[in-house]
Amino acid sequence: MTTDLAAGSMGSPALNTAVFAAFVAITLYITYRMSTRNTTTADYYAAGSGFTGPQNGIAITGDYLSAASFLGIAGAIAVHGYDGFLYSIGFLVAWLVALLLVAELVRNTGRFTMGDVLAYRMRQRPVRAAAATSTLVISLFYMLAQMAGAGGLVALLLDVHGKGGQALVICVVGLVMILYVLVGGMKGTTWVQIIKATMLILCVVLITVFLLGKFGFSISALLDEAAQHNAKGERVLEPGGQYGRTPISKLDFISLSLALILGAAGLPHVLMRFYTVPNATEARRSVVWAVAMMAIFYAATLIIGYGASALVGSETILGSTGRENSAAPLLAFEVGGTVLLGVVAAVAFATILAVVAGLTITASASFAHDVYANIFRRGRVDPSDEVRVARRTAVIIGALAIAGGILANGQNVAFLVSLAFAFAASANLSTLLYSLFWKRFNTSGTLWAMYGGLVSCLVLVIISPVVSGAPTSIIRGVDFHLFPLNNPGIVSIPISFVCGYLGTVLRRRDRGDPAKQAEMEVRSLTGIGA
Repeated sequence: MTTDLAAGSMGSPALNTAVFAAFVAITLYITYRMSTRNTTTADYYAAGSGFTGPQNGIAITGDYLSAASFLGIAGAIAVHGYDGFLYSIGFLVAWLVALLLVAELVRNTGRFTMGDVLAYRMRQRPVRAAAATSTLVISLFYMLAQMAGAGGLVALLLDVHGKGGQALVICVVGLVMILYVLVGGMKGTTWVQIIKATMLILCVVLITVFLLGKFGFSISALLDEAAQHNAKGERVLEPGGQYGRTPISKLDFISLSLALILGAAGLPHVLMRFYTVPNATEARRSVVWAVAMMAIFYAATLIIGYGASALVGSETILGSTGRENSAAPLLAFEVGGTVLLGVVAAVAFATILAVVAGLTITASASFAHDVYANIFRRGRVDPSDEVRVARRTAVIIGALAIAGGILANGQNVAFLVSLAFAFAASANLSTLLYSLFWKRFNTSGTLWAMYGGLVSCLVLVIISPVVSGAPTSIIRGVDFHLFPLNNPGIVSIPISFVCGYLGTVLRRRDRGDPAKQAEMEVRSLTGIGA
């Protein structure tokens, strides 16, 4: 263990800053070059549906592999071992739901946002309002994780240890992200995500090969060393290190698993990516490419996580400025020195910027398209006005993300993202599946399911140890938690499905147009009229 590492000083802050600045400059130039064709809502929201399946699959990988994946999961495995790898498994398996049940049907039915699918055969205004509310809440929760990751990462890489300095860096990251969205729209953001995904996959593969080489390409030797340098000892190689100690922790694990596996298919920024390809076939190809790339990445996180435990040590990781989120940068510094650390710094920053840019454009598109264009203006709106509203909304959402990131700074980002997945599974998945597969489903069922899942999830998070009552809570020093689980998915997801069913059967007079329902069924399955 190097003295520098133990002290928390990470190589050359000047080099790290230079690499990050170079990435920002290159990607901003790309977004600017792409912005010249952002003349219509289709260009700004969906890049004119001009990307191929493989291109969009790589972009989905860039959009989905967030700071939670790169920083949070590596840290969770390094500190908690086997149980930390459950995040990787959940995030990857979740794509089977998207591939088999959602991707093609959403691409065929919608146009720009999730609200297009949900409101297709329902009463437009209330359903679009609910869809926009859900999209904004989920996007903001997801952004919290990315911005919190930015604060911890920069503190480590640039040697900024004060809360004020970290807040300033979070502001800078937020401003750059807003620039991406304002200048490039979906087309520019997509190319940023393609570049970022390529850099990320190459980086994790490079680190994995370096790591295995250090241990003679023996995974057993790596795991033995990881157990020796972890506070949990041999238990770091077994299930139950984090979630198996008590009945409550086991229940929390089941709740987390449900949220991760069912949440991806309801994430608004993932659903919106299906509109950037020309047809449903390309949408399915997108998911196949994305799953293949993610499988490589998540397999590598296991080696990187245990490698960080072996070469850095769990106590050093927890004692560093960024805590668990610092595992990957600390390992890069130990394996490849300042140069590899500079590469990891650029990739981590690119990860945060690209994901937050994708979230911002999704949230701003939902407000401008669902609320402004279809609720306030009842569909009679000039496309240039709609794009202008979307850009203004992006600035407001960016400001909220910056404020939330400052408050959530220091939390494990994988854990924060798991909450966003719980919101997505609770509010969106039930309504999407009911809308696409249940003929009797009506407007009341849609509203009951969406608001029931969203409100129950939000209330349970507020009264859980996430907010108060635990050493890692967002609000420390007070305790008003009543719900014992960190992740509310095991309760809020069934509530959403039950509310959707009850809203439909109890309000049978609220039936939609049968002709519209038949049209939606044909369109979703065949793509005719899409």
